[in-house]
Amino acid sequence: MGQSARRFAMVQRQLRDRGIADERVLAAMEAVPRHDFVPRPERRLAYDDRPLPIGGGQTISQPWMVARMAEALELDRDAVVLEVGGGSGYAAAVLAELAARVVTIEQDATLAARASSVLEAWPNVTVVVGDGGRGLPDQAPFDGISIAAAAATIPPPLRDQLADGGHLVMPVGPPRHQRLVHLRRDGDEFVEDVLAAVRFVPLTGEHGAD
Repeated sequence: MGQSARRFAMVQRQLRDRGIADERVLAAMEAVPRHDFVPRPERRLAYDDRPLPIGGGQTISQPWMVARMAEALELDRDAVVLEVGGGSGYAAAVLAELAARVVTIEQDATLAARASSVLEAWPNVTVVVGDGGRGLPDQAPFDGISIAAAAATIPPPLRDQLADGGHLVMPVGPPRHQRLVHLRRDGDEFVEDVLAAVRFVPLTGEHGAD
């Protein structure tokens, strides 16, 4: 089975059959070649329902998790999105299929450089090296914020950089008891709910897990 056929099967069996309902998200997941974002030795596993190592002690999230987080953001085509924990760049590419502009922050310069190379195919994505917990206040507000690393609480700078009516999704909690939290901003109020039990690498930097 070729990579395109494996990607189609991934979308049908791992995503649609497991509750991902947003057709735009499903189309984005089918459009982005996940195998281009994983190291060559792992490419035979690229469309399996699992995270995969990408170097630097980090992983590329399983396809279902990428789709679920993207779906929770409820993005329209004019949206501006901040991603924290860019890693391989895969989730940023998926978000770029859904939004007008994506800025992704990665603290590991080597991973950021590798992601930048692959993401040249998505000109609406910008890769920044830095402390993701601080966000990018000079480019805020963001219609969607996706954080692919866990901390005890949502960093206040990221809450502040969320646009009115915007959505934020992030894993929160200790390593063995993380919850994928969804936050929606309504003026000065934040409405929070829990989407799933998850396990992510820890957020580093000033607002990290330590």
